[in-house]
Amino acid sequence: MPRVGASAGYLLIECLVYIGVFAILLGIGYGAFYVCWDYSKALHYATDDINAALHAGERWRADIRNATGKITVETTAAGEQLRIPCGTNEVLYRFNAGEIRRQVASSDFSESLLPTVKASQMVMDARGPVSAWRWELELKSRRKEARLPLLFTFEAAAKPAP
Repeated sequence: MPRVGASAGYLLIECLVYIGVFAILLGIGYGAFYVCWDYSKALHYATDDINAALHAGERWRADIRNATGKITVETTAAGEQLRIPCGTNEVLYRFNAGEIRRQVASSDFSESLLPTVKASQMVMDARGPVSAWRWELELKSRRKEARLPLLFTFEAAAKPAP
């Protein structure tokens, strides 16, 4: 015999409590997802910047190794410029307005190697008869709260003068 007046379902208040708990859990889940999404994008951008810096450093090292004359550094109001003589031509590396550009002097075309540079310095290290060059490079961080700065040091030795 069924009991009279017994409730066999959910009350409206129980439904509202369950919906509220579900909304809170969903909000926390979406928040965690977007935090992970932002860190994933930052990691992707950092790996792209590191890859570009390594390619630029290898290209710079190859140009230093192929130098056929005295390499010079000029500091101007616009920025720093490295001149590398290669045969009858010259390769220029310019640091200006947070960007590293490479240009062959006989051409009007200058190629952007690194567009997000915070600091760049190319210096000669005299090591006996060998003229070694060092390029210290710091890339701009794309995040405000960067934990590690992207710092690079490339070294190359020019061929000794005959």
